[in-house]
Amino acid sequence: MSSDATTAEPRAHLERERDELRHRLAELGFGDAGGLEYDGNFADSSQVTAERGEAEALAHTLRETLNEVEHALAKIEAGTYGTCEGCEQPIAPPRLEAMPAARFCIDCASKR
Repeated sequence: MSSDATTAEPRAHLERERDELRHRLAELGFGDAGGLEYDGNFADSSQVTAERGEAEALAHTLRETLNEVEHALAKIEAGTYGTCEGCEQPIAPPRLEAMPAARFCIDCASKR
């Protein structure tokens, strides 16, 4: 699945998702600069610690998803989008429609 016609829609979807993930990370304070900044003079209460932990966990999940999306976009550029990274067979179009950043066909994904 490497032609421009077959990758135009997934590319647009992945680019929108990438932009949204970057925006959400920036809103959390985890933009390009890295992690959250906390005032060193602030008394670190348990509530602040819990909220920081939740924000860091969410940011970690968002970063992982962003990495998958960027990997899929790189595969589009390389002409290998839609090819399973396990068996090198085509990934079924319904799977790619449901999960545009899928790296593996359903058979290989179920073995992992």
